[in-house]
Amino acid sequence: MELVSPNLTALLNETLGAKLVNASGSLSNLAKLPASTIQIMGAEKALFRALKKKGSTPKFGHLYNSTFIARAGVKDKGKISRFLANKCALAARLDQHLINPTNRFGLAMKKQVEDRLQALASGEKTDRNLDVMEEVLQELKEENLYVESTIKQKKEEEV
Repeated sequence: MELVSPNLTALLNETLGAKLVNASGSLSNLAKLPASTIQIMGAEKALFRALKKKGSTPKFGHLYNSTFIARAGVKDKGKISRFLANKCALAARLDQHLINPTNRFGLAMKKQVEDRLQALASGEKTDRNLDVMEEVLQELKEENLYVESTIKQKKEEEV
């Protein structure tokens, strides 16, 4: 999993990342899915039952096995599940499309989820996602681990 999807593995763990990739069919299929689908992946039976009986839909499927959901308060489990699904979608897209995948983005997202857990408990504000991703990108550029695509380089040369 660390070779196939380093960011998703760093964010969740090998087992849970593999369950999500397996449930979607492949990493490319997982990267195409919206976060709302990733959130309830694994709870399809409960979802269709709820839709049929006009009941409440499930908040999480495979993500329920995450340590983040277990540490969240009862009223915050849905919020953390939604936040974690957003981070999983972003991590899967990064793993799919990066030329040289690294787990740095996944580790930064993991810290964001932990900060969000504490913020929900205390009522504090958290860092913006854009700022965190720019910081990781800057670190990669300083270490010469970031490679831009040739298409982007050609566009910059034309301008």
